[in-house]
Amino acid sequence: MDAQIFALLAQDGLTSGAIYALLALAMVLVYAVTRVIFIPQGEFLVWGALTMAALEMGQYPGTVWLLFGAGGLALGADLMVMSQLNRAQRLRSVLLNLVYPLVLALLLWLLPRQALPLALKLCLTLAIVVPMGPMLYRIAFQPVAQAPVLVLLIIAVALHLAMVGLGLLIFGPEGSRTAPFSDRNFEWGLMLVSGHTLVVLAVTALLMAALYLYFGRTLGGKALRATAISRNGARLMGISPVRAGRQTFFLAALIGTLSGTLIGPLTTIYYDSGFLIGLKGFVAAIIGGLSSYPLAAIGALLVGLLESFASFWASAFKDVIVFTLIIPVLLWRSINAHHMEEDE
Repeated sequence: MDAQIFALLAQDGLTSGAIYALLALAMVLVYAVTRVIFIPQGEFLVWGALTMAALEMGQYPGTVWLLFGAGGLALGADLMVMSQLNRAQRLRSVLLNLVYPLVLALLLWLLPRQALPLALKLCLTLAIVVPMGPMLYRIAFQPVAQAPVLVLLIIAVALHLAMVGLGLLIFGPEGSRTAPFSDRNFEWGLMLVSGHTLVVLAVTALLMAALYLYFGRTLGGKALRATAISRNGARLMGISPVRAGRQTFFLAALIGTLSGTLIGPLTTIYYDSGFLIGLKGFVAAIIGGLSSYPLAAIGALLVGLLESFASFWASAFKDVIVFTLIIPVLLWRSINAHHMEEDE
């Protein structure tokens, strides 16, 4: 291995690690606030990438129908407890779950989808996929928010399987790639750095900085931190755990969808690609103990670099090598961590 190959592998590893870092941060956030190990995080990545690809090909994105279905189920769940909701909550439920999908579907029907600028396609992709995060929380997790972690994990696995099946139904078995955000290349010593790689790294850094400021400087972010520390304490202080859960799933869907648009130009995305990519983000989250955002980000970069160099030395076993990393981490944590009850 010469210096040029080493630089290329390091570039690929850092780019992949940046994507895994976003997924890991989303998983840590969801688990900290709701105690849900969010297995379907990778499905938002897939739906974001394939929705972007459909718009680039001028097709009507099938995720619009998924948005209709999720909105209808969420509205139905609210109708079952309508007597417990005030007037503002009823109006918000109708607007978000029924009116919003209708307006968006009509807008997509009228717009010249293939001729739209790349930035507008990105905004439309986010507008289609991201609202499904709070809807899925309302349907699957809000009714059983106080259930044990194992029950929530089983629900997450079932939701993952359902989303993979819906992805096959909507997108089909063929894979797709999207256009890069930048076609320029830059020479840096022995290494040729693509413009899209710089975009990925820049967006990841900006999003992490934005999340840091959000959790540290805004009232909504502090409410999420309070809920993560103690759900009962946050409830006593007037913070709604239901609103915190929906807000958390909104952020997770936003991060997942944005990650999909970033990874789409780098590799072909299929309807079932989300599980493997999300699992690598989960390995990074485990390195952070499902609690530390900086450690999760560092673990994600380590996973990306390990995967990149493993693909050079033993490409057939690169995934095995990456997932084996979780064994010494879990062993070290089990030795050093004291016993904790589930409610502690």
